[in-house]
Amino acid sequence: MTTTPLLVSTPADLRSTTARLLDGARSRAAVGHGPSLGLVPTMGGLHEGHASLARTARGDNDVVVASIFVNPLQFGDPADLERYPRTLDDDVRLLGSCGVDVVFAPSVGDMYPGGEPLVRVGAGRMGAILEGASRPGHFDGMLTVVSKLLNLAMPGAATEYRAYFGQKDAQQLALIRRMVLDLDVPVRIEGVPIVRDDDGLALSSRNRFLGAEDHRAALVLSRVLRSVRERAEHGRPLDLDAARAEIAAEERVDLDYLEAVDPSSFTPLTGDALPVVGPALVVVAARVGAVRLIDNTVIQAGSARPTH
Repeated sequence: MTTTPLLVSTPADLRSTTARLLDGARSRAAVGHGPSLGLVPTMGGLHEGHASLARTARGDNDVVVASIFVNPLQFGDPADLERYPRTLDDDVRLLGSCGVDVVFAPSVGDMYPGGEPLVRVGAGRMGAILEGASRPGHFDGMLTVVSKLLNLAMPGAATEYRAYFGQKDAQQLALIRRMVLDLDVPVRIEGVPIVRDDDGLALSSRNRFLGAEDHRAALVLSRVLRSVRERAEHGRPLDLDAARAEIAAEERVDLDYLEAVDPSSFTPLTGDALPVVGPALVVVAARVGAVRLIDNTVIQAGSARPTH
């Protein structure tokens, strides 16, 4: 389903446009069935992973809104903020090919009309470890803008409301789920599986900055995760130290962390702390050349023990 999305830039236009589209969906719905709205928050620089989010939302909902906003609160390095890809025209075309109805592309002034917000959503202890330890303040900025977007797109009563996020950003997804739970935000958070290149590299807006040799070196991340997952499937120890050593052997790759974690709290799991039932995550972050990449894989907890 291909559409030409309605492009809006102000919160007022977003609310009025989605209200009109939902009214139309409500008039077509069967008696007793309300419409549904799906939100796909993005920072732009879109790729097939984002398209997967949008297509999933299109399949689930009557009205689909995607946002494109490069959030300055999430960047500790001004150069990283400046370098982040801004490809609005291409992004709108991609979202239209996925059937998105509305693209909300606000300016910084539209999102933060009084300047940087004095009150922000704090990620707490869960946001201070792993990715949060490496990028101080990142998750506070992310949760602040996501809370604003969830509120700006929130439909009225008798409307199902869902928001879609990629599972590649696993700690981000876990924090958003926790924020929605802790703050009683009336939205269902949907995680969408990682989309990978044919060679296994997880898709990211930052991949475009990888040269050919860096791209080749980056494949060690997905290769190691696959090996760890296969060890778990065969009931063998995860041997995270060996996995770290394999990554360290790639001279273009600078490992930040590789850990097995609880998928809900992101607490690192060691030894007998690995749960007996339910899944766990193995998460990795590394700098490949000048590009920071993250990835993860699900393992079936209880089938293996991490060794360090």
